[in-house]
Amino acid sequence: MQVRGWFDPMRVFLINPNSTEAMTQTALAAAQRAAPDLVFEGWTSHLGPPAIEGPEDGARAVPPLLTLIDQAAAQGAGAIIIACFDDTGLAEAQARVSCPVIGIGQASFVMAQLRGGSSAVITTVPEAIPVIQENLRAQGFAQTIKVVEAANTPVLSLTEDPEWAAAQFLKLARNLPQGTRSLILGCSGAVSIIEALSRDLDLVLIDGVTAAARLATVLRPS
Repeated sequence: MQVRGWFDPMRVFLINPNSTEAMTQTALAAAQRAAPDLVFEGWTSHLGPPAIEGPEDGARAVPPLLTLIDQAAAQGAGAIIIACFDDTGLAEAQARVSCPVIGIGQASFVMAQLRGGSSAVITTVPEAIPVIQENLRAQGFAQTIKVVEAANTPVLSLTEDPEWAAAQFLKLARNLPQGTRSLILGCSGAVSIIEALSRDLDLVLIDGVTAAARLATVLRPS
């Protein structure tokens, strides 16, 4: 990879807590587009569930994810991105390694708050809503991001049938409360549908992978 500028590019490990390699690859490509001056490595948690659709899947994903977190830190990660919108294992990961660990959910919330105005989240399945709402509360965003809805789309549909998934997200997005400025797409797989949604929506669209990659550039050592 070509190095831009005089500095050595920071290595960022993007870890997908589910075992679906296709989701890792789409997230990795989106991260590299968002922050081309960084070096991204995409890892898949092959011992995790195929998709994370609620708290039970999230709990299953944490132990193998933390093993990968430790391995990434041992290999000199400058930062680690957890590529699940539920911020699966985020607090545990941040407590065990010294490099920054960025959850794509939290990164999205930060970006939305910086833009100001009212924001909403559209995620995949209803089971994810309580997890996201608790994260908003725990991370201090509940007062500025009050709308969390589910498009009733399986997580894997975002990579397997993105046209259909985009249509389901679009139905909800067209009926968001008046005055909504930013729409946060609540799944790492949403990188596959953001372009289609942007053609039909007059909203700021935020996907967590892009948000996390751009925040990683800020965390790069000077």
